Amino acid sequence: MPAAAYEGLQSLEVEQPIWDRFFTVAPLVLIGTQEEDGQPDVAPKHMAFPLGWGNYFGFVCTPRHRTYRNIERTGCFTVSYPRPGNVVTTSLAASPRCDEVKPIVGLLETFPARSIDCVFVADSYLYLECELDRFVDDFDDNSLIAGKVVAAHADPHILRGTDIDDGELLADSPQLAYLYPGRFAAITDTQAFPFPAGMRR
Repeated sequence: MPAAAYEGLQSLEVEQPIWDRFFTVAPLVLIGTQEEDGQPDVAPKHMAFPLGWGNYFGFVCTPRHRTYRNIERTGCFTVSYPRPGNVVTTSLAASPRCDEVKPIVGLLETFPARSIDCVFVADSYLYLECELDRFVDDFDDNSLIAGKVVAAHADPHILRGTDIDDGELLADSPQLAYLYPGRFAAITDTQAFPFPAGMRR
């Protein structure tokens, strides 16, 4: 790249993590797992995304967290996509444990998954049931947890169809976005992306 292209840019030191220096947009989901005593656990995650175009889903976690260890033991997890109006309870799901119990989980309205032994958080707009596919460890202290989606359930109002414009659908059913570090937004105002003719995924 010509030197002139760097004019006006600030180079960042990469000896330390760079991600707190600017905002990045991500979904915010609730991962459901089962504790050793059979009680449910729920934890918010924002480094969460489909893995490819098939029915695989992944998120970043650390082996230090109970979420990782629960999935390692049970081989499954759920994903609930909360609505923007539920951002406070979603945040509270990250509350610390007290005597090995996370009190907020008992206050969340949950219901059981159908195919696996985990729970969903009620009043979300999309629910995924996942069986563990693999762990990809050693991203420093973090790991990618990859699961295969074995069942999915959705609020009909968020499903795309020929009878409603995509922009209207999102305006009527806003989605929650997390802007790391520490901000959120309700996505309502969107535009169609200008894909070039003949583009293939």
